[in-house]
Amino acid sequence: MSTDAVVLCLLLLIALIGFVSGILRYDLVALFTLLAATFLGLVPVRETFSGFGHPAVITVAAVLVISRAFFQSGLVDLLSQAAQRAGRRTVLQLLSLTATVALLSAFMNNVGALALMLPVALKMAKSHGIPPSRLLMPLAFGSLLGGLTTMIGTPPNIIVATYRGDVSGTPFGLFDFTPVGLGIAVTGILFISLIGWRLLPDRKGQASAEDRFEIDDYLGELRVSEDSKAIGQTLWQIKSDIDGAPPVLAVVRGDERIPAHRFRGVLKKDDILLVEGETEEIETLANKAKLAIGFAKEEDKENAEGEDNDKPEEKGTADLSLGEAVVMAHSRLIGRTVAQLRLWERYGLNLIAVARQGLRLKGRVRDVRFKNGDVLLMEGEEDNLLEQLPELGCLPLADRDLKLGKPRKLFASVLLFGVAVATILLGWLTAPVALVAAAAMMILTGVIDLRSAYAGIDLPVLVLLGCMIPVGQALETTGGGAWLAGQMLILGAQWPAVTTLAILLIATMFLSDIINNAAAAVLMAPVSVSLARGLEVSPEPFLMAVAIGASCAFLTPVGHQSNTLVLGPGGYRFADYWKLGLPTQIIAFAVAMPLLLLFWPFDG
Repeated sequence: MSTDAVVLCLLLLIALIGFVSGILRYDLVALFTLLAATFLGLVPVRETFSGFGHPAVITVAAVLVISRAFFQSGLVDLLSQAAQRAGRRTVLQLLSLTATVALLSAFMNNVGALALMLPVALKMAKSHGIPPSRLLMPLAFGSLLGGLTTMIGTPPNIIVATYRGDVSGTPFGLFDFTPVGLGIAVTGILFISLIGWRLLPDRKGQASAEDRFEIDDYLGELRVSEDSKAIGQTLWQIKSDIDGAPPVLAVVRGDERIPAHRFRGVLKKDDILLVEGETEEIETLANKAKLAIGFAKEEDKENAEGEDNDKPEEKGTADLSLGEAVVMAHSRLIGRTVAQLRLWERYGLNLIAVARQGLRLKGRVRDVRFKNGDVLLMEGEEDNLLEQLPELGCLPLADRDLKLGKPRKLFASVLLFGVAVATILLGWLTAPVALVAAAAMMILTGVIDLRSAYAGIDLPVLVLLGCMIPVGQALETTGGGAWLAGQMLILGAQWPAVTTLAILLIATMFLSDIINNAAAAVLMAPVSVSLARGLEVSPEPFLMAVAIGASCAFLTPVGHQSNTLVLGPGGYRFADYWKLGLPTQIIAFAVAMPLLLLFWPFDG
């Protein structure tokens, strides 16, 4: 093995440790790996950023835009509405949810499909008294299984399809993944819906924000008295000066009620601060700022409002809502605190509580550093919550009204996507060109606006792909991929090709459980082709095995964003994923092997 190949393998080992440790986000790990490979001369300088123009990156970006367009046109809502008619039996509900999310995932981003169905599943759990832990992991796994069925269903399929084009001149087609992928998806969904869900923990009390966070429903009304220290101070000054103060929801001045994030002046005598928090927090604020205290439990407050109908609209919090949201992998919140983000001043949001792995974090929320998968309980005006949470990179979990969209947009989105698929199947256009054209036409025809199109693009994933593709190519040019394949062939010198194929599939599955699935596909694709060449057989079944294995990340919450998204809302622990994930992965392997040999024979 050449010196360059040794150095590259060591560099990839360091990158693997970086992906697994989570110290840096996966896109940063990929960027530093690319730069290191360039500085070491493993990737030519002129090709350092060539990955960003690779067809796989362009195709992923186009699919993300089309996914957002489907949502805005109302197509997804039609499918979601159908899923809610499943009845009261858990098996039927799971079949409905997993089949719907799998269908969506076949033609749009896995995480996007899950994000659209997650509120539907939570609403179903709440209305039927089912612990969300029984529904959410199956939903996440359904999104992964659905992605197996088409070339555009998941980034690993796109990567493998384009890599085959680089190797043989002909990429995999749009539905080349369907014979094997559909068999795995159908079998997996049936197992999860009929049997697998019974392996999950029955954690009750997780169906609503109030239960999850065990919120004490205390509303505080603190009056600025004549000798109060708060006179002449802004709300920001009070919050900064008083340690342990609860969030202020609004200021009542005379007949006017002003939301806290819109209050720009200083406090005056007889102003009333509306706060929400635990008794001790309210007392701390009252004592340190010398505010007159008087608070009651929510039910007492309602009784009081019944006796005095002149003031509840002025002093109540009827237009303030609680909203739950999950911190997503690309969120600007990750690694930062409330104080650093200034959520209240910038976004008009009060952070009430944070739950991690189903448990409310104790201590002061302002000191919590957010992590991917955290569930946040926010308070603010309803419209503001729905607008600001996605801007922060959070997935709202609140029930949303299903909208059928405008018929013209619905028809246009389906028609444009159908035309793109037809041109790909007929060979008139390549997949990147056809899908980008469809996305552009959706923008031009008003199916989706330009701002939403850009917002739908998951930049960290594109950065990961753009950086890792040149590194993956270097694995082939330096001989690193051939060396790794050679070591596998030496270890299994007496093995038949089918055994080597099985080992490759299993290895890719376990790799995708600990690193991003797209990165797993980029790294394993060159190895798979080298294995096929060493065995002197067709590379197609080996490439297909990489695509399947990279999307079967069922064992951990970190292998795929879909798994991470349900970690908090489902109240799962790390070990819970093995309970359902291991049998699902075994079934996927057992179904994949005969289908691979049937549809992609070694002499193909």
